[in-house]
Amino acid sequence: MSNTLEINTEIYGKLAEVTVVGRVDSSTSPQLDDKLKELADEKKSHIILDLSQVSFLSSAGLRAVVSSLRTSRKIGGNTILLNPSERVLEVLQLAGLDSVIDIYHDKQEALDSFGR
Repeated sequence: MSNTLEINTEIYGKLAEVTVVGRVDSSTSPQLDDKLKELADEKKSHIILDLSQVSFLSSAGLRAVVSSLRTSRKIGGNTILLNPSERVLEVLQLAGLDSVIDIYHDKQEALDSFGR
């Protein structure tokens, strides 16, 4: 089991699309948290978090997502999820986050939610 996490970011003005690949657990979640905080510091208020290639999301990973959600909303934007894998979606539902955070299964719909 590898403890590596790949994070790819595409920037479009105030919007950042963050694609996460791998397991987001207690050892890798700081990478994700740091990247999301860096984007907030750069005033990227609209975050699309593509979780389609995430095989596992721990409570530490959930904290990073919720932190990004709070921060982006505080600066006038939002953090949304794109294509969470089935396992990740189950975790989000168990935590009750599926009713708090917007989840999209179509990239264009996700972009449109930000008025793009």
